[in-house]
Amino acid sequence: MSTEEISFADLMASSIHDMKNSVNIQVHALESIAAQIKEKVDAPAFQSLVSVIAQAHRVDANLIQLLSLYKFGKSIYPLDISEHSVAEVIAEVVMQKSLVLALKGIAVEVDCPQDCDWYFDRDLITGVLLNAMNNAYNYTQDKIRIAASTDGRGLTLRVEDNGSGYPVQMLHGDGIDANKGVNFFSGSTGLGFYFSSQVAQQHQNHGHSGSLTIENGGAYGGGCFVVRLP
Repeated sequence: MSTEEISFADLMASSIHDMKNSVNIQVHALESIAAQIKEKVDAPAFQSLVSVIAQAHRVDANLIQLLSLYKFGKSIYPLDISEHSVAEVIAEVVMQKSLVLALKGIAVEVDCPQDCDWYFDRDLITGVLLNAMNNAYNYTQDKIRIAASTDGRGLTLRVEDNGSGYPVQMLHGDGIDANKGVNFFSGSTGLGFYFSSQVAQQHQNHGHSGSLTIENGGAYGGGCFVVRLP
């Protein structure tokens, strides 16, 4: 392929893939350092390191989301919807975040029947839950709840925290659309919400598509990230 045939989007996707690998290496190195020095440095310095690790996790997740969205746009994502244990997927997500959660002193409650099975793309839904966890552990006080339930309409996944909840302006109308812009004060681009919304919509059954909503309340009275799959 000649240079002229390489699109800017393809070049960006290749660069993002390289950056993702580099960030992933840095994340693991930082976690290893944190585990080694936890009892050797003062609390403020350690918490600063934990905050850096949490943000590194967010960057890593954002890069994966960008690559997935690129593949959605190119219609080349290998969507693999098959039956999975929801409890196992949630356990995997909690395990991936276990070190940061422990370092930040955050307790996780899981409310999911062991026999809860559903049809979905495991990698994509894992990514959605990881994104929700990234948000939750940045805004919670000290608790996160992950719940799953099924009814006649489908599977509902909830990630809740005991923080101050989503801002009112995000809850007016379609909260997801409200956050698609760029907030230059917070640095938010709404990428995580957009990615999760697109993933939900990839899941379709008998003319119904998945959806993402946000609300306040839940078991802890904080923010609630809610994904429904038909």
